Amino acid sequence: MIYDISHRTTFSYAWKVALSQHLVHLAPRTCPRQDTLNFSLVTEPAPALIMDDSDFFGNPTTYLTVQEPHSELTIVATSTVEIRAADVPSPETTIAWDDLGRALARQGDRECLEAHQFVFDSPFTRSSHAFDFAQPVFPPGRPILEGAIELMSRIHGEFKYEGGVTDISTPIDQVLADRRGVCQDFAHLQIACLRALGLPTRYVSGYLRTHPPEGQEKRIGADASHAWLALWVPGNGWIDLDPTNNLLPGDEHITVAWGRDYGDVSPINGMVLGGGAQEIDVAVDVRPR
Repeated sequence: MIYDISHRTTFSYAWKVALSQHLVHLAPRTCPRQDTLNFSLVTEPAPALIMDDSDFFGNPTTYLTVQEPHSELTIVATSTVEIRAADVPSPETTIAWDDLGRALARQGDRECLEAHQFVFDSPFTRSSHAFDFAQPVFPPGRPILEGAIELMSRIHGEFKYEGGVTDISTPIDQVLADRRGVCQDFAHLQIACLRALGLPTRYVSGYLRTHPPEGQEKRIGADASHAWLALWVPGNGWIDLDPTNNLLPGDEHITVAWGRDYGDVSPINGMVLGGGAQEIDVAVDVRPR
């Protein structure tokens, strides 16, 4: 499946910004089930400095500096991506979750070393109660993917998707108490639960193809960024799970970046000199060819 993606972000400021610098994670990364065929980034006003790079996790990044005074900044990323369906093992055939520690301890194994960095708490996944929430789903000897899928289903069934009740700084324990949030919250929650059991889990940002209601046309710009997670399963690599939709992502999930949590892969981050209060408008369009 090939998709054309447009992601427009507009920052509007109360008064003029003298200088702004931004770190951008908007280029979809190439990974085992995905190839980025084309990517372009257009900024208005045009940046005085723009530099492509990659971050610690191998995600494509762009650094840009806008030196022209401006009261509005628009960043438009356009991509063409080819997606292949994931090859997922039968959950009951995967390693027992409580045997994974021994697999991680293998010396000199680069894959294990990479996975090990995703075992620990990170700023947006700290929780005092994640272990208690996860533990009943993982009795001794249970296959790791089988348990992770049940945990995903439990989050989907017990939590309400509701925008505007959380923001990126909302603690996981509050999400657990209120039983509501959005995709970033549910991804962070399941990551916190799995890491509390010592299981390597990373945060994935990207896009999800959406379908309009039957009989209606798809509205341009009505899509949104999405977030899910990936669990490392020895012998099978990283397996994506989407607790917001209670499914294992296939060819309708487009990966942009991954890291420990949202803070590592925020689409646009940076600083401005001046500007006062700001408003942000985001429009995303994901269309299959």
